[in-house]
Amino acid sequence: MMDMTTFLTPQPIGIFSLPAGYLLLPDGPAGTAVQSQLLQGLIPADLPPELAYYGLALAGDTDAAHAALAGDTSLVGRYNRFVLQSDLETYAGLRADLPSDLRLLLDVVAFTLGYLEEPPVADTAVPEINGLALMAQASYHLEQGQPTAALPFIEQAIAVTQPTSPLLAAQFTGTLAETRQAVNGSSYEIVPLYQQALKLLEPTALHEQKAELWLHLGITYQEMSAGRRNGLAEAVKCYQAALHTFKKESHPEHFALCQTNLALAYLTMPMREASDQLRMGIAVQSLREALEIYRPHSHPEQWASVQLNLANALQYLPSSHPAENLAQAVELYEEILSVRTAVGDPVGYARVLANQANALAHLGIFNHAQQKFQQALTIFELYGEAEAAVSVRSALEQMIGHRETAVNGENGTARTPTV
Repeated sequence: MMDMTTFLTPQPIGIFSLPAGYLLLPDGPAGTAVQSQLLQGLIPADLPPELAYYGLALAGDTDAAHAALAGDTSLVGRYNRFVLQSDLETYAGLRADLPSDLRLLLDVVAFTLGYLEEPPVADTAVPEINGLALMAQASYHLEQGQPTAALPFIEQAIAVTQPTSPLLAAQFTGTLAETRQAVNGSSYEIVPLYQQALKLLEPTALHEQKAELWLHLGITYQEMSAGRRNGLAEAVKCYQAALHTFKKESHPEHFALCQTNLALAYLTMPMREASDQLRMGIAVQSLREALEIYRPHSHPEQWASVQLNLANALQYLPSSHPAENLAQAVELYEEILSVRTAVGDPVGYARVLANQANALAHLGIFNHAQQKFQQALTIFELYGEAEAAVSVRSALEQMIGHRETAVNGENGTARTPTV
């Protein structure tokens, strides 16, 4: 058995992304030489040969990392190999050989991998391992749809790890903010939690973790803004910070979400300054970027939502060629209508029809626009959408009046409202 009095503590477990975040440093000069830097979230330029596996895991090459541990028969080496390439049989045999502290950590890994139905109970004197076990308890409650029950475990995990591994505690603090947000919604009470975590992580190489926090802080500001400029401006800053890390090639899902939220923040922002017209152009470009990731076959709901927002934005985008933008908007609406059916989402279908009719009316394609308006109106009335029905009826009447004015040779310039 391993003598835990010689076990290298503290360990940088939980600080880096998985699977590296579950790897242990061996006791001895090699581990001690890099311990301080890794605990600060910094990756040494030259890792000792004995830690080649750690560098390979950090770089995402888990197969090579596992191979680098082939000759390590120590308990720590066996544990690390399990983290990199696991199976249930190896778990059972390894668990029987490990001392209690490492056994608990192994159980946390096994729970994360789905080998255990319930998380282990935190009962060790090693703070970082205890913290990860507490977070496993929290994760279990979150998976069960019980975020309120998860909160005490997250708070305990922060308190336990703060003295020896503040960066691990910082990441738990971000999780605490997200969970409180899930329980009580976005509020200014959780903003300091995100800010505290970001401040601690700022000097580190934990770029993905920081970007996640920026993204969630941006969502918090955006949800609290109620359309107010200041809150939306803060949200924009957060999304832009996240996009320094979340690139299209490396993090497509996060990239698309950031671009979508950034666009909506700009589009919701009150138009008061000349620069706001430029922001609308940036919003349109952000939506186009998101649509390079969101496709009808892979992300049908996100695609339809972003496509609709892009079409709506194009209708009112300041431009020297408005007719081209309107024509493109009509095409975008038509693509949505080919996927979104009146049976599956009749009200949503009607809203797309009404917006497409609006674009057609501005292009002077009145007969087609009238058909679309009337179809939308019928659906809204059928499903009791009184406000939308009034808006469409008003738009239809304005279009008819505009058409009559055009026929009589007068210069009417009224714009019909978008539903």
